[in-house]
Amino acid sequence: MELSLKNVAVVCNPEIEGTISVAQEIAQKFDNACVYTLDKMPDNSDFVIVVGGDGTLLKCARKYSVKDVPIFGFNMGRLGFLAQAMPDEIDFVTNKIKQGDFRIEKRIMLKCPTTGAVALNDMVIRGATFSRTSTLNLYINGIKLCSYLADGLIISTPTGSTAYALSAGGPIISPNIECFVVVPICPHTLNARPIVIPASEYIKITTPDAPKDFQITADGQDAKIIKSEICVEKNDKYAKLLLLNNDGSHFYDVLREKLHWGMAPNK
Repeated sequence: MELSLKNVAVVCNPEIEGTISVAQEIAQKFDNACVYTLDKMPDNSDFVIVVGGDGTLLKCARKYSVKDVPIFGFNMGRLGFLAQAMPDEIDFVTNKIKQGDFRIEKRIMLKCPTTGAVALNDMVIRGATFSRTSTLNLYINGIKLCSYLADGLIISTPTGSTAYALSAGGPIISPNIECFVVVPICPHTLNARPIVIPASEYIKITTPDAPKDFQITADGQDAKIIKSEICVEKNDKYAKLLLLNNDGSHFYDVLREKLHWGMAPNK
């Protein structure tokens, strides 16, 4: 697969110990590669290597999806579900990339026309008063589906199905499926369950509660308070993740190795 390496940006999160030195080591493997921090990400790059945790990669994904720039992650955080490599694999990874031994996966994203925010993992809607549950009316394509009395709602992409949505009881969804999952957070009823809908559907959320303020967060990072209904739909752009062609790089491999999915307990 063709990938231009003329202008490589290595973006690191300086708040995580050791990321700057790792980023500098990676940059030395490419001609014309430069190191940047999260607050000074360049606008024009052909390829971006991210050094940090999943939060760092999510922030880069939102920025670089606009220009269809592929990204690759080195994990220096905790779980690192999206970041594929560790710092001790720098030589292996850079050789694979230079040899073209990789693939680029397109991942659907969410957008909120109400606020202009986009997200690769999820959008979380809560009442602005955190100490109270909220009544949240869910509409799909203008049709009222249900009312949740809950702490909030998670609207997740397949990529985000292994994140907050999973912790709240949602299903794991393969990232090659174009759909969204709506998961209530701590619903005050036994018949409220997550629902999976096609990515072409248009989601609207309202509340009869007073005051009618919402807080919406994109990928757990961009929080905004709004006073009107919230609309969420598929983003026009995709995030592009570069994945190496090697054993253990498939989604199901990552599930098994990082989430210990379906593994019997040790005797």
